[in-house]
Amino acid sequence: DKGTYAGVNLATPDLDGLFARIEAAGADIVQEPMDQVYGLRDCAVRDPAGNLIRIQQRP
Repeated sequence: DKGTYAGVNLATPDLDGLFARIEAAGADIVQEPMDQVYGLRDCAVRDPAGNLIRIQQRP
């Protein structure tokens, strides 16, 4: 299966703004931005090869 074993974690100071641009560009959304119990706000998308990309923002 393509994209099942690789992943990338990225950080940004403006998760919601970046997510809006990614969503508008037609990305495959896995998880919309949400506050996690461990203190980060994050979202997840898949790239064209199916790899998971998590994007996070510190509080």
